[in-house]
Amino acid sequence: MRIGAELESLMMKWHSDLFGELSAICVAMQVGPDSGARDTWNDYLARYVEWNYALPHEPLPNVYRNPDLVQDIFILDANHQPQYRLLLLNIDRKTIELTSVPQNLTSLVDRLHANSVSPAMALNAWQLPGLHSDRTATTEIDSSTSTTQSGSNSITGWQFDENVPAIVHPLLHRSAGEVLSSERPVDWMIITLDMNVLQKKILPGLATRYFGGLESFDYRVGVVATGTRPRTIYSSDPGFGEQDIAKADAAMNIFGQTAMNINGSLADKGIAEPSSNSTAWRSFVGPAWFPVIEYDTVPDRWILKLQRRAGSLQTVVSRARERNLSVSALVLLLLAANIAVLTTTGYRAQQFAKLQMEFLASISHELRTPLSAIFSAGENIKDGVVTDGPSLVRYGSIIISQSRQLMKSIDQILVFASIRSGKDRYNIRSLEVSDILKRVRNDASTLLIEESCAIEEHVEPNVSRVQGDPVAVCGCLDNLVTNAVKYSRNDRRILISAALEWTERRGYEVAISVKDHGIGIRNSELKRIFEPFYRSPEAVAKQIHGTGLGLSLAKHFAEAMNGSLSVVSEVGAGSAFTLRLPIPLEEKQDLATVATRNNEGDGNA
Repeated sequence: MRIGAELESLMMKWHSDLFGELSAICVAMQVGPDSGARDTWNDYLARYVEWNYALPHEPLPNVYRNPDLVQDIFILDANHQPQYRLLLLNIDRKTIELTSVPQNLTSLVDRLHANSVSPAMALNAWQLPGLHSDRTATTEIDSSTSTTQSGSNSITGWQFDENVPAIVHPLLHRSAGEVLSSERPVDWMIITLDMNVLQKKILPGLATRYFGGLESFDYRVGVVATGTRPRTIYSSDPGFGEQDIAKADAAMNIFGQTAMNINGSLADKGIAEPSSNSTAWRSFVGPAWFPVIEYDTVPDRWILKLQRRAGSLQTVVSRARERNLSVSALVLLLLAANIAVLTTTGYRAQQFAKLQMEFLASISHELRTPLSAIFSAGENIKDGVVTDGPSLVRYGSIIISQSRQLMKSIDQILVFASIRSGKDRYNIRSLEVSDILKRVRNDASTLLIEESCAIEEHVEPNVSRVQGDPVAVCGCLDNLVTNAVKYSRNDRRILISAALEWTERRGYEVAISVKDHGIGIRNSELKRIFEPFYRSPEAVAKQIHGTGLGLSLAKHFAEAMNGSLSVVSEVGAGSAFTLRLPIPLEEKQDLATVATRNNEGDGNA
């Protein structure tokens, strides 16, 4: 709409300047409604000569001055008997001469002579008889009423013939003070325009003024005539005027509505007034100038049409629309994504809050149970219930066992808090696998005895050392062994194995597995068992003690040491958790050397 408004404004300015060029001729000849009261044909000749030979610096009644636009000026003496005669205002000789009717003026002269019977007919000579019901009829026309036929005294009564082209005006003769009768015949002034000047000077100048850029035209500009004799009057680019007007970005009917009746309303000649929608500028009608003489039911029209060189305005609009739709779709997509993220985040927050509440309930139970056992054992000893040596040893074992469980739960909570705050630190160094497994067995010995579980070990001969933090490695395996004990069933054997594995991404690694023969884990829960606070519904239903932090801490320990923790499980058959840790650099080099020797030995063989 903005581009269209700017373009329409430029076209209207172009239109105004072209009108100025033509109306300057009318003003110069001073043919007004009451000019016939005093003016003679010699007066018109004198004005024509004065305007034609005036110097550029001399003041003129109009800023537009192109005398060469006028080809000839004729006077049609329609009252001469028995036939009309045509007089030429000879600018070179400054005389009025009788002349024959040029071929291009035959139709126009016949039309004017046929409408010279009265002023009322003369003012409506442009109309094709029988097609209009708004023909103005007056019985008396004076200077005051005749000026209402148009908005300007200087162009009142002028009519335009697009085919010649020419502008004509009736000459009303009367004496001073005489009332002009509607039955009195009129003569005519005919001003023919030089089409060559119009095509090569006036129209190119206007096109450059309003549609030209720094180096060339911003728009292709064309003026074409439509109707019974379609032709190109002017074109800034060869062949542009021959294109269909519908393909242009904008088009304007140059001469607008054909007339205004005596009441000032538009006499529309089959051209719809511009609509009020946003695309009306694409094809609109210019303001009314001179009535255009009609020779056919299909009127001839001069059309100004424009087409943008850098691409049609419709393409610009389409691209802008597509861009806006794309941006809108992207915004909507982002909004939808944000809503999805917010929904997911809200759901996860709710789940996390639920897990936290379950954790609080679980940790309260985990802390209260050993505390209750310790409290009861201490109270029995204080009250003298237990006095003999074996009983004291048994109660002491209970207190130590429950205290260890209590300390382990508290340690897990403290480690988790340290991890969440980012304060955990690790001392990564080379560790002996045998020492790690020995420490894990010692730490779990009491639990294994209490739960009647046995550990079986299987360490391959080529496994010796790993890279890791001793506390983190032992903590990770301790959690895995504790879980294996808690979830075991009838078969209380726990297998700890260590093997050397090769992967494309990490090379050689030591895989330490802890396998039990317990209840197993469902596939739907495998993705969640490493989440903080998560405990399977089956474990909760069977009241298996735990905080839901063990596996989460174990996975964090593994990844902090550049390792990994994975699980393979089958419901009813048990689970196998595997901790993979990198080996020291010197171990990798030794293994590479051995592999090279083996390959060479195979080649020699």
